[in-house]
Amino acid sequence: MIWLGLLLVGYAVADIANRPTAPRVLPEALGAAVAVVLGTLAGQTDAGNLLVLVLIAVLVVAWSRSCARSFDTGRPAAPLLVLGLSIVLALMISGLASPVSGPFAVWWDHLAWPPAEGVAPERALLVIGVMAAQLSTANVIVRLVLAATGTVNPARRASGAATGPTDPASDLKGGRLLGPMERLLIIGLGLAGNLTAASIVVAAKGLLRFPELSSRKDQEHVHRLTEYFLVGSFVSWMLALVSLALLAT
Repeated sequence: MIWLGLLLVGYAVADIANRPTAPRVLPEALGAAVAVVLGTLAGQTDAGNLLVLVLIAVLVVAWSRSCARSFDTGRPAAPLLVLGLSIVLALMISGLASPVSGPFAVWWDHLAWPPAEGVAPERALLVIGVMAAQLSTANVIVRLVLAATGTVNPARRASGAATGPTDPASDLKGGRLLGPMERLLIIGLGLAGNLTAASIVVAAKGLLRFPELSSRKDQEHVHRLTEYFLVGSFVSWMLALVSLALLAT
């Protein structure tokens, strides 16, 4: 799973760096560079491994570019296809990676942190990648799925255009912050073996959003809010559960 961890780290860095004020090439260049550097620090330095690192860098650039184009045009198919194919490819070639060594392995072995004790560096890379992806990449995926279902207009939202009164994203604020927090909490509780507490988090979010979704005014808008909340929340929860399943393998 080393390659998957590095790929997710690259995606996460690119998405975190992707801000409206950032130069266009900065996010993908930074994400690709971090993935390659981290891979070399983890001892993936022979010819075959370096070739895979180059492939990971290309995939990070393809992901970032396709996302930017998607949010400009409102067509989410390309980045979702890149994401799916890249993850499948990383899983298929995961057995070809060399054992983690080098500075990263030395640092991890000497890390004085109780949860890290007994955890192999290979698994540590995957955990780092999965956790990093929850911070921004998962939000991007949720936006792409919302666009694919016609729940929001990503081109309008990404361009900074004023949202109208029927745009659910203008009413259910805070999702970009709440999403990463709940995903990290669900994964953390799952890794701790307490999935019951994770289900309570899911239920609590629904209860807290209930007043906004039960207004008797403008029922058409309420229906759009409900659809936006349900689609976005279920995709977010599914990403957390899939991530947890990856870490359990």
